[in-house]
Amino acid sequence: MANKVKEPKPDWIKIKLTTGDNYQEIKDMMRSKTLHTVCEEARCPNIYECWANRTATFMILGDICTRACRFCAVNTGLPTELDLKEPERVAEAAEQMNLKHCVVTSVARDDLADGGASIFAETIHAIRRKLPFCSVEVLIPDFLGNEEALKIVMDAKPDILNHNMETVERLSDKVRAKAKYKRSLQLLERAKKMQPQIPTKSSIMLGLGETWEEILQTMDDLRSVDCDIMTIGQYLQPSDKHLYVERYVTPEEFSKLKDEGLARGFSHVESGPMVRSSYHAHEQVKSAANANNVV
Repeated sequence: MANKVKEPKPDWIKIKLTTGDNYQEIKDMMRSKTLHTVCEEARCPNIYECWANRTATFMILGDICTRACRFCAVNTGLPTELDLKEPERVAEAAEQMNLKHCVVTSVARDDLADGGASIFAETIHAIRRKLPFCSVEVLIPDFLGNEEALKIVMDAKPDILNHNMETVERLSDKVRAKAKYKRSLQLLERAKKMQPQIPTKSSIMLGLGETWEEILQTMDDLRSVDCDIMTIGQYLQPSDKHLYVERYVTPEEFSKLKDEGLARGFSHVESGPMVRSSYHAHEQVKSAANANNVV
């Protein structure tokens, strides 16, 4: 890997560097409440744009992941002690930001019996106590296939249940640590059976060596478990220790994939080079609600 020549980023891979008052205010608030965001920990390229627009994806259960996926910049190792007061601080931050849609994700916590599901549930409840009209989306790990852990989250009734496939089936074991393609599909299927009215969502990255046919097959697999929303973005290598970008997918290809997804019945498809799982999430919840005739 050390000798591989990197392909330069094309012109369409651009980051908006907007560091105004909103950006600094949110950064200061996160530090004061000892909170983490996936925006920072995963080095999301959209952090400047999203924070300038007063949106953020909270990352709970600490900032150390028990897995070491080869695409992800989040720190891995032995997690710190569970913080039972974290849900309330997330809710306070959401209230201070006056959010209308709040996204909550986490590191993987395979050291916990329920994978942190109870903290997810309490975070949903805490946000709703502070902001009753705020929709809540959760982006969860696979809980190692623990159905009871998933039920804890679904019983809290998030407005959107998100779990990412990350890549096509052939590349899954190479890209992800411990997670399994079929287990992720099973999680989305179980979530829909537990709470049929709650939209489900998933995301994949492109540029890791997948074929066009494999991308379409992943779409079909997601629709086979009644997944409602799909996001598709370009993989960007966060450091020299991570997987290399095999190629940069063109905006035209992303546009075609959006059409392919909508033709397959997804209520919303967000597809573009800089798209990430929670990018424009507030718009996705509206699309899903309209598709399910939910006001």
